[in-house]
Amino acid sequence: MSALDAALRFLAATLLLVGSFLSLTASLGLVRFPDTLSRMHAATKPQVVGLILVLLGASVLLRGHRDVWMLVLTGLFTLATAPAIAHLIGRTAYREERRNEGLMLYHEREDDL
Repeated sequence: MSALDAALRFLAATLLLVGSFLSLTASLGLVRFPDTLSRMHAATKPQVVGLILVLLGASVLLRGHRDVWMLVLTGLFTLATAPAIAHLIGRTAYREERRNEGLMLYHEREDDL
């Protein structure tokens, strides 16, 4: 094994571990946070970054293999859909008033009600 292979394996292992840790913290946030808006944040931000890091680590390990393009497509699909899903979940939770009032500094719909 050459020095380049060892360095790439170390990089891949680091990316996989950091991505796995971020995904773990996202799952813990889903369980521990009190309201929908907080859980939405935990489900989108660290989970997406963690998934991208895991995909990058896997693509470093699979460099030169034809399956790398599937990892790239998975990452792009996740980056394209996660913000839209988070927006829809947040808007629905806000409209159904499933939020913790103590966490909000400004209530935009207060004038409408």
